[in-house]
Amino acid sequence: MAGLVRPSLWRHRDFVKIWSAATVSVLGSQVTIIAVPFIALTMLGASVFQVSLLTAVEMLPFLLFTLPAGAWLDRVRRRPVLIAADIGRGVVLLSIPAAYVMDALTMWQLYAVAFVTGTLTAFFDVADQSYLPAVLDRDDLVDGNADLQISYSVAQIGGPTLGGNLIAIVAAPFAIAVDAISFFISGGFIAAIHRREELPARRLDESGRPRSMRTEILEGLRYVIGNRYLRPIAACTGTMNLFGAALFGIFPVLIWQELKLPPAFFGTVMGLASVGFLAGAALSSRLPSGIGIGRTIIVSAAFGAPAFLLMTLTPENLSVAAVTLFVGWFVAGMSQVIYNVAQISLRQAITPPEMQSRMNATMRFIVWGTIPIGSILGGALATFVPVRAALILAAVASFASVVPLLASPLRSLHDMPDEDESSGEASKPAALATPNSVVA
Repeated sequence: MAGLVRPSLWRHRDFVKIWSAATVSVLGSQVTIIAVPFIALTMLGASVFQVSLLTAVEMLPFLLFTLPAGAWLDRVRRRPVLIAADIGRGVVLLSIPAAYVMDALTMWQLYAVAFVTGTLTAFFDVADQSYLPAVLDRDDLVDGNADLQISYSVAQIGGPTLGGNLIAIVAAPFAIAVDAISFFISGGFIAAIHRREELPARRLDESGRPRSMRTEILEGLRYVIGNRYLRPIAACTGTMNLFGAALFGIFPVLIWQELKLPPAFFGTVMGLASVGFLAGAALSSRLPSGIGIGRTIIVSAAFGAPAFLLMTLTPENLSVAAVTLFVGWFVAGMSQVIYNVAQISLRQAITPPEMQSRMNATMRFIVWGTIPIGSILGGALATFVPVRAALILAAVASFASVVPLLASPLRSLHDMPDEDESSGEASKPAALATPNSVVA
């Protein structure tokens, strides 16, 4: 019946603004991902370990701040947090070209910028994933996440090419200004969203007093660890990020110092290979209906490690290097998008609204908290063994990430489960305060 056909999300004005903000922001960030390691290695003479520390410092806030951020964000409206985080990141990034003009740019500044932007990203990321269910209906989450992954795909196709060519044309610090501007534009799109969130109800304990942050943080941890679907997803993603960070923390050293690939060549190849993200986005809304949401998560996760291994084998010959990088990044991007759409949609669908921020914060604490550890591990490993050997070891170790999924109930999960079907007693959220005790 025609009445059962859901309207396209492209007619949902607020979702289009979220999509536009994500596209612009990710496009700019792709420039910085290439430019910052290039600055460290070629302009500031950083060592392998110093470069790997950049990623560690940027991701450290996910270990330090995501759990309290999740508890706090379940008490406030998330949209103002998103806007403030975007503007803050833009301002901080502009300090890099400003310092370069004054001949005052140092590794210490890069570390400081990485830490501050990482902190703001930690708050933004938790708020962002918790905000989407407030804008879209539950049945639109898979399509919404798939459409957002299309925006990431488009940005990741053009971003590396833009970044590599900007570095070839202008000084790398000036290229970072593009990322700063993209954050300002993203904040503008989010500010233009018309739908207003309801202020979350104040949660009270048995005595009628407001619940403590510590209690709510522990509640979020118990919810994720006690959930039979969230627990293996966290273990898989955390393991993949641990060894992926070890690999990509030192990968720029292979590209810029050992292989000496031209920035424009590397950026163009990686940009073209990022069409894999677009292919993954196109498949991500179809696979779950065919093989089931659980198997989609497992199959997509299984392709990440082989793709990483192929990229570590990149040779000096430009033609062969182009093919190796293209195929490896294409497969990695495609599998990553499919995995992210499936597992994020599952997480959002099975989690009650009052637990969304704490669930996302706990997941981020686990799965992104391993990244600084992995970056330091990769840098330390590459200090004692050749860079390529360290890369291959990290890629081989990443094969272990799929094991938690294979040993979980996700193997037989076809459709989205109900909340009470996916969670046990330990993962049930506490009751909200009664309407009479809500404080606006």
